[in-house]
Amino acid sequence: MKKILTIAAMLLLILTSFTQDKVTTIFIIGDSTAAKKDLSKGSPERGWGMALQQYFDSTYVVVDNHAVNGRSSKSFIDEGRWDKVLALIKPGDYVIIQFGHNDEKAQPERHTDPGSTFDYNLARYIRETREHGGIPVVMNAVVRRNWASPNPSEGRGEPVGAHIDDEALRNTTATQPLLPSGGDREGTEEAVLIDTHGLYAVAPHDVAQRMNAHFVDANKITHDLEQSLGVEGSKKLHMWYLPGEHPALPDGRQDDTHYNEYGAKVVAGLLADALCEEIPLLKKYRAK
Repeated sequence: MKKILTIAAMLLLILTSFTQDKVTTIFIIGDSTAAKKDLSKGSPERGWGMALQQYFDSTYVVVDNHAVNGRSSKSFIDEGRWDKVLALIKPGDYVIIQFGHNDEKAQPERHTDPGSTFDYNLARYIRETREHGGIPVVMNAVVRRNWASPNPSEGRGEPVGAHIDDEALRNTTATQPLLPSGGDREGTEEAVLIDTHGLYAVAPHDVAQRMNAHFVDANKITHDLEQSLGVEGSKKLHMWYLPGEHPALPDGRQDDTHYNEYGAKVVAGLLADALCEEIPLLKKYRAK
């Protein structure tokens, strides 16, 4: 009997190991636009990374989201967060690398420069992912909901991200009625989405190309999404709530960077589609 139990235990261990080896992990490293949120107080805020799992069959693909609010490509390394991810990577796992929003900030503990320190950090993530048997997937930053007139004198395309404090937006309260950012041009034909990332959205593509890594243009994907929805419709993706509209936000909220649950699901779905196009092997694990 003891021998039979021992054999059964060995078989169970082998089967368990085989099943575990079949599971591929998609790690996410990045900032608040992708990060896991504290839901204990009922906040509707979500990072797109929180919704990505629903687009993949969890029997074969597991999403492990390590993105954290306020982190840049620099601070994520300096705080030891990258080392923790490296320790978890198995051969064949994927690592989605998405930074930019906070690299733009002036604080020395977060700031990097495209073309130098920002590129260096992205290259390090790619190189070290490969050294651990993983497959790097570089994404650039998602857009902010930043609407304005296409008048060149108003600085269209100027990288103004350094002047936007994404974290402070969580403390903004709404006024009633809500007005779109960029003024009172709601519903006008000239309203266009203005870039706030500048070269921080370009550098990830360049680094990925130089290092022959997978690249997903999250900036273009989310730009096209927001532009298609327009000034009013794009509010539905973000933390825009009238006073009293949501129990967790009695004073309302007016935040053009962070997603609500609906926005996170929509963005995650589009990024999942893009991942499957970039990496056809993932298509067979795409949840229907």
